[in-house]
Amino acid sequence: MSETPAHRPPTTRLVGGAICVYDTTGPSFGELAPVAVLHPREGDEPSSYAVGHDLTRAYYATLDGAVCTAADGTELWRSDIEPKWSDHYGHRPSCGLSPDGRHLWLYQPDAMAGRGRGDRWTVLDAATGETLGGFDLETVGHGGVHLAHPGSGEVLLDVGEGQDGTVVFRGSFTDGTPQLVTYPWTDRCLIDLSPDGRHFLTVDHGQGDLTVHAYPDGEAVFTLTVDDFGYDGEECEAVIEWTGGYLDPDTLAVVLCGEVEESGEEWLRSFRVDARTGRILGAFDSGAEDSYDLRPLGDGSWLTTADSGHPVRRTLPATAPTA
Repeated sequence: MSETPAHRPPTTRLVGGAICVYDTTGPSFGELAPVAVLHPREGDEPSSYAVGHDLTRAYYATLDGAVCTAADGTELWRSDIEPKWSDHYGHRPSCGLSPDGRHLWLYQPDAMAGRGRGDRWTVLDAATGETLGGFDLETVGHGGVHLAHPGSGEVLLDVGEGQDGTVVFRGSFTDGTPQLVTYPWTDRCLIDLSPDGRHFLTVDHGQGDLTVHAYPDGEAVFTLTVDDFGYDGEECEAVIEWTGGYLDPDTLAVVLCGEVEESGEEWLRSFRVDARTGRILGAFDSGAEDSYDLRPLGDGSWLTTADSGHPVRRTLPATAPTA
């Protein structure tokens, strides 16, 4: 198994209304028990959440803004989005912590919320909830996904605009000044950052290919299409799912799914791919129940989900340590 990445945010799951935190850096495999359990404030319904490095604070987004609570659900601060949303066309605000845990980045899908303006990406002080800066985005998104870069302190944001595509941004907050970069495409979905921070993975919005990009400029290193995996459409329809990521710095997990034309039978298959060259290394049994039940951890292991809702940590049989 490869060396553990230098930066890995706490692994969290929302289980039974609580934000559960799991240790995925040690030797434990199989179903994991939480090492910490944090509670949203009673009545709040998180649409996105994160946990501070010391595991004593929960941060989450709701339809109305961002909230920070202590482990027992005591509200420490709240930052409301004004004005209050008037429409609900599937909009889900999302948040993500900066790598150092000092800033909380909040994506506001304000256009879909009926706030009479475009979307906004705001930087909050994670200690106090004070607004430190932000950006007006030229998007009309339903939701967003944050990925914190392990070395630069930057944060990537993927904004999904439904059938209109996806826009990827890179934000930083240095010396009190927010800076924004917009990547030059609207048809690629951000999937994962490499553990060493040198590359990132996207999948075509139409699910026909995947691309590994150099970080930070986004230059394509290689692209693989559905055909490269041996599915040419003659016997079955196949797509590359918007999931997977880096099993380790040198290996991708890629998920394909489709339907056999004659029988209509649906299928799902996970592949290992050399993250440096694009060479397809073969299929593997991920244990995933569906296309999105696979979360690579970057150290050679990955997570799926048990019936309890808690994660199951797995690795390839040849490299799994004995209990």
